[in-house]
Amino acid sequence: MYLVESKGGAIACMLLALSFLGTWPAIMTLLERRGRLPQHTYLDYTITNLLAAVIIALTFGQIGSSTAEAPNFLTQLSQDNWPCVLFAMAGGVVLSLGNLSTQYAWAFVGLSVTEVITSSITVVIGTTLNYYLDDKINRAEILFPGVGCFLIAVCLASAVHSSNAADNKAKLMAQGIDTSVVKETLPNNGDPENGSSGTAPKAKFGTADFLIEVEKRRSIKVFGKSTVIGLVITFFAGVCFSLFSPAFNLATNDQWHTLKEGVPHLVVYTAFFYFSVSCFVLALILNITFLYRPVMNAPKSTLRAYLSDWNGRGWAFLAGLLCGFGNGLQFMGGQAAGYAAADAVQALPLVSTFWGIVLFGEYRKSSRRTYILLGSMLFMFIAAVGILMGSSGHRKD
Repeated sequence: MYLVESKGGAIACMLLALSFLGTWPAIMTLLERRGRLPQHTYLDYTITNLLAAVIIALTFGQIGSSTAEAPNFLTQLSQDNWPCVLFAMAGGVVLSLGNLSTQYAWAFVGLSVTEVITSSITVVIGTTLNYYLDDKINRAEILFPGVGCFLIAVCLASAVHSSNAADNKAKLMAQGIDTSVVKETLPNNGDPENGSSGTAPKAKFGTADFLIEVEKRRSIKVFGKSTVIGLVITFFAGVCFSLFSPAFNLATNDQWHTLKEGVPHLVVYTAFFYFSVSCFVLALILNITFLYRPVMNAPKSTLRAYLSDWNGRGWAFLAGLLCGFGNGLQFMGGQAAGYAAADAVQALPLVSTFWGIVLFGEYRKSSRRTYILLGSMLFMFIAAVGILMGSSGHRKD
């Protein structure tokens, strides 16, 4: 079994996880904006998300010979370690609820702000829990100032969203557009995300025409909806995300001494497998239910319609793989350097904001106030990431 043991290796895992975890939300958002039903996308995503865990378990988890202290993945499946398995599965449940919530929050609040708020809440709550669960192996004098920076970032993110929403409303009102309804009679200017051809020129990022085109194509209609709905969903997702890493920490390190004497701790790959299985099962149940009883006024669908919907399926599969490998790398780094420090991967909004601006034209033609708030938010995030990684410790057996 391969284990990351050095601080440098742990940081490398965190950085790679950061790029993966910051990219998959952009792919999911892109598909929603192109009109693909979120239920279809999430069902595809959850299949490859589980596949990534299986691949990691059967490769890294099976390298080398198995020992009594550190059994390989397949060896550990038959051991009496169910108390820790349940912690791992609980972590998968809250992660699944968080991911499911964000696919709707992205539509209401936008990719950048959603990721900043959820990540900041995750760090403020989750990192504090992990610090104490890990027996304070991270340097508190560095760790908690980093947590404070994340807390400031979440406040700035809320201000950015409010300011940008006001900017967009002003653009639409300037053209006499009523956002309570979608103007189906407006000319189709093509796909504003990828520039696909239509009968009229592509609408420019940040314009009122662009906002209308996005609204007409997307699967979740947001015009006329209160932005409070999006923020409530976002904060709920953040609380869910803040609990999955501490639950995984308990699963692999058994700080509460739930295992019988002589039973080895769950290795990170076994815990990640059970974690991903519970995440998969819950997502499968909820999204099949949402096919027939959709939420947020999304269109109804059927299992037959899902199976025949190949439009964007490859992208959804890719999103699941990126998220799965990203989570696995985060846990591998956390087991070596402390899960509190591994929460530095919650800087994923830096990557998501980049994709939000490049792919979706977020904040284009916004006010100076919005740009100042956006810059301040990203600065606090960069500072928080550096400080959190600087608090990395070394776990001793």
